[in-house]
Amino acid sequence: MTEMHSTEQIWKKCSKCEQIIYEKELKENLWICPKCKSPFRLAVKERLKMLVDDKSFEEMATNIASLDPLGFPGYSEKLKKQTSKNRDAIAVGTASIGGHKVVLAIMEFDFMGGSMGSVVGEKITNAIERAIKERKPLIIISSSGGARMQEGILSLMQMAKTSAALSRLDVERIPYISILTDPTTGGVSASYAMLGDINLAEEGALIGFAGPRVIEETIKQKLPDGFQRSRFLLEHGIVDIVAERKELKNTIKRLLDVLLKNRK
Repeated sequence: MTEMHSTEQIWKKCSKCEQIIYEKELKENLWICPKCKSPFRLAVKERLKMLVDDKSFEEMATNIASLDPLGFPGYSEKLKKQTSKNRDAIAVGTASIGGHKVVLAIMEFDFMGGSMGSVVGEKITNAIERAIKERKPLIIISSSGGARMQEGILSLMQMAKTSAALSRLDVERIPYISILTDPTTGGVSASYAMLGDINLAEEGALIGFAGPRVIEETIKQKLPDGFQRSRFLLEHGIVDIVAERKELKNTIKRLLDVLLKNRK
């Protein structure tokens, strides 16, 4: 998956094929490299522009911010730098997609690699509780390197916390669509990201627990081509649907049409 690297304000470099691309061309192509077709990682604002109905997103839980419970060296300073742009690695709220009212959570990879700490777990739990209260479908868009090591076991506890909350959503028979983007790994993939009623992966996304390099070094074998990429996971029954970015909103709308049909 491609990361954004600026050479000048109007040019971006694709980290996969190393081509220099005019930013306007990238925007028109939904931030997908026109040379090698590799998707760039998206910020929350860009995801919202592509997915939700115009001006329908209403953010909630904006007053929750990370602390440094373990006194981890350098963590407080890193948080201060990061929070100048975002409150944490996720934004949650309500929105409309194709006319359907939903509760939406979008992870922000630029915030410490989209790592899952206490704030991420709390915001997702808040989103789940809101979905239950208002009986709205839940959609979570994951983009994460996994649990946040600076919060130790407190970050690992979020796996159980969010999974337990999702079990209540399941009991209430409220639909949950999990959207896996590049990358969805570690504790996030081992918890809420893989617990959707429908697991939908974006084309080209890296999805798994440990990374391919770690696995190869552990088993001393070369992995198959495309291992842990979305198409590979579809072929092996790990995800239900793979969609290109330009088709993502329409795919979600069609799924909601079906999932909510009997409610009308």
